[in-house]
Amino acid sequence: MVESPTRGQREPKYWALKQHLLDLLESMPPGAPIPTERALATDFGVSRTTVRQALADLTAEGRLHRVQGKGTFAAEPKLAQRLQLSSYTEDMRAQGREPSSKLLEIEELASEPEMSKLLGIRSGAKILRMRRLRLADGEPMALETTHLPLSRFRGLRKHVSAGGSLYAVLREHFGVEMERAEETIETSLAGPQEAELLGADVGMPVLLLSRHSFGADGKPVEFVRSIYRGDRYKFITTLTRP
Repeated sequence: MVESPTRGQREPKYWALKQHLLDLLESMPPGAPIPTERALATDFGVSRTTVRQALADLTAEGRLHRVQGKGTFAAEPKLAQRLQLSSYTEDMRAQGREPSSKLLEIEELASEPEMSKLLGIRSGAKILRMRRLRLADGEPMALETTHLPLSRFRGLRKHVSAGGSLYAVLREHFGVEMERAEETIETSLAGPQEAELLGADVGMPVLLLSRHSFGADGKPVEFVRSIYRGDRYKFITTLTRP
């Protein structure tokens, strides 16, 4: 629930309009058009600049979806992803979505000291780095950069080039079962390159995930950095007392 401005503080005009639109969206199905900027400006007696500010906020929050030249529409609900040690492919299929990936880059390179430590290899040893665009039902959802120790996974390149689940390839071809991972989540804003690939606006809020995964033998398997669209994704988890 969004808190109201402090008592005695004047409520910004765009804020009042935003709250009205939030109430309106509660009764609208996904894809339904909202009133035009001109209509909203007239109905609320505000400038179109004020209207655009309210619409920009709601778009960044994933409540609205703007289509150039067509208008602004109620957005689809965000994908609610549970935090667990599973692959993107498994996560999407569990939600009834069809996952796919576009391999943007794959290369072998010498590891930097920090990455060497994370992967349990000597500094300068070769790693395999691959960058993939992750999609659900054809819609871009995330950019994912994965780092793996090359000496442990020779031949991996030919398997992942065809797409599909990396975790399935590691299990079926290298006998690796994931056991645990440490994951951090931060927030940021999409730069020009990320925005173009994700089909989002520059400056759109994104979620930055870093995952350090370990196999059943206790050895590090991968280090992954992912950029998820903040307007399409939210993460959920179950908390228990220690």
